[in-house]
Amino acid sequence: MLPGVYRAVRKDGTVYFRSSITFRGKHISLGSFPTEQEASDAYRQADTLLCRTDLTLDFCPSDGSSPLPFSKWVVLINFRDNNMYIKTPIYLKKNFFLYYFSKDDFLTFDIDDLFYFSTRTISRRGGHLFVADYGMQINILSRYGIKNYAIEGRDFRFVNGDHRDFRYSNIEIINRYHGVSKKEGNGRPYFETKIHWNGNYIVGRYQTETEAAVAYNKAASVLNTKGYKKNYPVNYIEELSAGQYREIYKNTVISQRLNELRPRL
Repeated sequence: MLPGVYRAVRKDGTVYFRSSITFRGKHISLGSFPTEQEASDAYRQADTLLCRTDLTLDFCPSDGSSPLPFSKWVVLINFRDNNMYIKTPIYLKKNFFLYYFSKDDFLTFDIDDLFYFSTRTISRRGGHLFVADYGMQINILSRYGIKNYAIEGRDFRFVNGDHRDFRYSNIEIINRYHGVSKKEGNGRPYFETKIHWNGNYIVGRYQTETEAAVAYNKAASVLNTKGYKKNYPVNYIEELSAGQYREIYKNTVISQRLNELRPRL
């Protein structure tokens, strides 16, 4: 067999070829290939990438002619340059790292997130970014306290305008709670609460975000109690104790019209 190539047989009897390489004591699988020559080409390319420090990710051809996929280029070059083997397509920088989908398509993360994303593959679906976590598809925005219903520009924003930059300093959460929006009037900020009932109905306007979030919960409870059944989400305010929450709930005023609704039979 050619160097770095191993013959293998599938359960149905089909012969294929595996390729691997050892670098700095680490055995690295390069993948499976239909022919011995293709597996050998992958091995030779991996050997070249690991030995030649002048070769960067920019040298990976974009026409699909590379024996190795771009993701494997990232893994090998990162290991060569940073002496850290990571299975996912991550390249380490000082205090941050890049997670690559392709040569010109990548996300930026703080180094604090390295362990999480080095063990999870990021997928795209419907414009959202997900990882598989304990058998569930988790939107990566949730790591930053951003809710699934949040809208960029209204509920959160990327400070430098780059929506691919997920460093904590670049993410500003504007509205943390469902139904709550930060507004400004007469030069002063306030928080407006809306709930979906006969359209988006204004529950009230409040001085603090916490009051506004509790007001949404109170309005949802009133509507459900009166028979206007809907699966309204609950705002969880983690910084409040149970006693503090009850006190704010009791004292928070919501639209009188909601309180005066007749029960739905």
